[in-house]
Amino acid sequence: MPLPTHARLIDVGPRDGLQNEKQPVPAATKIGLVQRLQDAGLREIEVTSYVSPKWVPQMADNAEVMHGIERRSGVRYSVLTPNLKGLEAAIAAPRDEWPDEIVVFGAASEAFSQKNINCSIAESIERFAPVVEAARAQGIAVRGAMSCTVGCPYEGEIAPEKVGYLAGLMKGIGVQRVDVADTIGVGTPRQVQAALAATLAHFDVDAVSGHFHDTYGQALSNTLAALEVGVWNFQSSVAGLGGCPYAKGATGNVATEDVVYMLHGMGIETGIDLDALIDAGVYISQALGREPQSRVSKAIRTKRAG
Repeated sequence: MPLPTHARLIDVGPRDGLQNEKQPVPAATKIGLVQRLQDAGLREIEVTSYVSPKWVPQMADNAEVMHGIERRSGVRYSVLTPNLKGLEAAIAAPRDEWPDEIVVFGAASEAFSQKNINCSIAESIERFAPVVEAARAQGIAVRGAMSCTVGCPYEGEIAPEKVGYLAGLMKGIGVQRVDVADTIGVGTPRQVQAALAATLAHFDVDAVSGHFHDTYGQALSNTLAALEVGVWNFQSSVAGLGGCPYAKGATGNVATEDVVYMLHGMGIETGIDLDALIDAGVYISQALGREPQSRVSKAIRTKRAG
């Protein structure tokens, strides 16, 4: 199969990347990050989440951030809404501040589902069904994040059949597209392709994206493995924001800069200006008081300084 000629990246930095930061990140800084990402050519940005501030205090400013971003035509703004209360909060704002898409999530691992949200996979999907129905009734698109699709911190390796089971449940409640996520970054190319194949039995290739963590340094290899089976949508995080919660000190989300550099080097179009993207990564990293976790960013900034 020939490789895709173009790829679409969803930058999850503002939401998934910042949610576990201990120090409060001002809403103005988050708004500035979204602005810089769309200036760099990102057409999909995961902006925030509508969850209890008790559990995720970093996202307590969700309404302020959604109000403050400068909307661009052709850019899709998504938010995480784990329940009806979250969706209701997201659409309590004026219509022009609503998200274009909401994200619900499930795990391919029963143990992970039980430990994370105290219910089975099937029960978690039942909980999401009314959220999906209500969002779609309002004309809001729905994406399903499928976590632990190749490995779980509790169960170990995850069989592709379990991924297929979760994908089927997601399809059944009206989820329109799904992310195949290697949440702990243990996957290798053949495992990732098996997880994708199980998902592609339920969703069209255009509705499937890869979300790879770089904990074991496999994220770019797994991106290439996904491209080989026709997948062309990917999630990544500017400056590699967001560590892996199950491996102390480990890298989490793959850096958007690194994915873009690889794709451009392969002649795959993204519509993203790599230099502007690197600057966006520097902006948020400086705000957090650390260096970007992107090798490409480091290499190109060293070159610039030379």
